[in-house]
Amino acid sequence: MGKPREIVVVGYDHAALLDLAGPVEVFHSANYGETRYEVTLATLGGAPFTATAGVRVEAAADLGVLDRPIDTLLVVGGRGFDEAAADPALIGHLRRLAAKARRVAGVCTGAVVLASAGLLDGKRATTHWAFTGELERRGVDVEPDAIFVCDGQVATSAGVTAGIDLSLAMVEQDHGPEVARRIAQYLVVFLQRSGGQSQFSVHTRAKPVRDGSLRALLHDIHADPAREWTVPAMARKAMMSVRHFARVFSSTVGVSPAQYVERARVEAAADLLASTGDSLDTVARQAGFGSAETLRRAFLRVLGVPPGSYRARFRTTGVA
Repeated sequence: MGKPREIVVVGYDHAALLDLAGPVEVFHSANYGETRYEVTLATLGGAPFTATAGVRVEAAADLGVLDRPIDTLLVVGGRGFDEAAADPALIGHLRRLAAKARRVAGVCTGAVVLASAGLLDGKRATTHWAFTGELERRGVDVEPDAIFVCDGQVATSAGVTAGIDLSLAMVEQDHGPEVARRIAQYLVVFLQRSGGQSQFSVHTRAKPVRDGSLRALLHDIHADPAREWTVPAMARKAMMSVRHFARVFSSTVGVSPAQYVERARVEAAADLLASTGDSLDTVARQAGFGSAETLRRAFLRVLGVPPGSYRARFRTTGVA
């Protein structure tokens, strides 16, 4: 039996409780039958902190005193991430400890804290779908649909429960798939969930549009996605030539007109799938797709899951 790997989990006020508890539970579960990990919860000054829902959490170590080499430095996310990312003392200790760690990880908006410390420079990363812009503004190469991203010795995850996915992936890296699979089964979670985090953030995320005619066009597309939105029709609506419209739309909105219309229709179909019992053919027609098969292909392109699976996951908890 080798020496246990030390995981130093960094907490701070208003950290998300599940960002913390999920990974800790995974690493703790890995110790069944053999002590594979030692988890140390550390804060500035070793002080307790208040996580979400007002839960008070005690720390076991002071970040300022920790000076030994560690296996993994893991920073959690939560509503307090922006204050943590702006705290020079915290950032300084993260840089120092990361230099002695075999691996660095960020759960949810913990990735933003890592980015502020310069630990994501030149790395691919992800975070909660609602905060990918925070990473992009810090110059990080963001993979917005990923549940987690491992780039060399740096790993980041999407929001909240995705910290469990990331922790299982790290256990698999360290001890193989059989150990990770046993933990997933015990925790009653998928070892690998299908689809990316787009299925949880289905509503179209476009760049802010200042141009009045384009903004009005986007509103009309969402108001009536089943309308025949060809590029010439959209150009007329925006009062531009077809060539100029295609160039301006892509540079302003960030995707092509056709891609935007498809995403708007997927958004409309997703709302219908989650809120009605209509057949896939009916949903396809109402959302602007010609058939259920066209709807299925669009869902796979945009969300990574077929419409039937999306409905099964998001329409009801099954309690009835």
